[in-house]
Amino acid sequence: MMNFESYSHGWICKIVFLAFILLFPTAVLGDCTCESDEEDRNKTLALKYKLAAIASILVASAIGVCLPVLSKTIPALSPDRNFFFIIKAFAAGVILSTGFIHVLPDAFDNLTSPCINPHPWSDFPFAGFVAMVSAIGTLMVDTYATSYYRKKSSGKTQVASGGEEGVVPVHTHATHGHAHGSVSTEDNTGETLLRHRVISQVLELGIIVHSVIIGIAVGTSESPKTIKPLIAALTFHQFFEGIGLGGCITQAKFKSRAVAIMALFFSLTTPLGIVIGIGISNIYSDTSSTALIVEGIFNSASAGILIYMALVDLLSADFMSPKMQSNGKLQLGANVSLLLGAGCMSLLAKWA
Repeated sequence: MMNFESYSHGWICKIVFLAFILLFPTAVLGDCTCESDEEDRNKTLALKYKLAAIASILVASAIGVCLPVLSKTIPALSPDRNFFFIIKAFAAGVILSTGFIHVLPDAFDNLTSPCINPHPWSDFPFAGFVAMVSAIGTLMVDTYATSYYRKKSSGKTQVASGGEEGVVPVHTHATHGHAHGSVSTEDNTGETLLRHRVISQVLELGIIVHSVIIGIAVGTSESPKTIKPLIAALTFHQFFEGIGLGGCITQAKFKSRAVAIMALFFSLTTPLGIVIGIGISNIYSDTSSTALIVEGIFNSASAGILIYMALVDLLSADFMSPKMQSNGKLQLGANVSLLLGAGCMSLLAKWA
């Protein structure tokens, strides 16, 4: 699976780099006469809040993503325990709310801003359209990636084992409830592992795209009133989003190097975005029409990815699993946890 890990890390890096390349020059070369609100600006105080945000978000992200990874040290967080399903449901609720309540509305605001040409941007709901296309695209990537690597892994296994290893012959008769044939003892485990690996990579992609954007937005803001509530909101969000991602990484059983890279990527993306935002704050124009369009499209795409991943790969996969289907108390606990996670993250939209 090393080729899969290296390849996936490579295209995630390229997409993040592309997002920055598109956002930076378009934001600097503003072509709109809209003026930013000068009333609440305080560069010195804003910088202090930004530094506090970097430290707080970095620590929360690292702790969140590492907790499930350290499940060997903390048995309660093992993927085999009921508590793991409860926490993962809460984290999935946070991710779902992030897509629906935070990122997608921001995309609509970006693409309907008075600072951009109303034609064609106000003539069609582009934010919702891009989010839908992004969700469909994620489904396609999810499907084709799983299919490709399943075939590749299956081919290698057959070559290495001569087509026999891991196959246990069984025989059954209809009257006795058993049948002649052969069953691979590795297929189910291998396919499940592969699914978790694809899920964790695609989920991280959606997370880091919107993390870069929100980080740059915080870094370029000079309003303490805007930044202050964002510190608590983003810290909470990154912690539980990290738990959700960390849970997927744990279930994927990556090698230590890959786990470290993914955890590092997640932990550093938002703080790095804030640092970049601080660096370009003097030349960045958050009212540039081109910057608003690019940011709106990326926010829409990110929302589509997050909504799809939360509903299909996190919630549906766990809620339809035999373990949860056979345990009424676990189902109730997971549903309550999901509602709490989505509710708490939605409530934060009142302040941030």
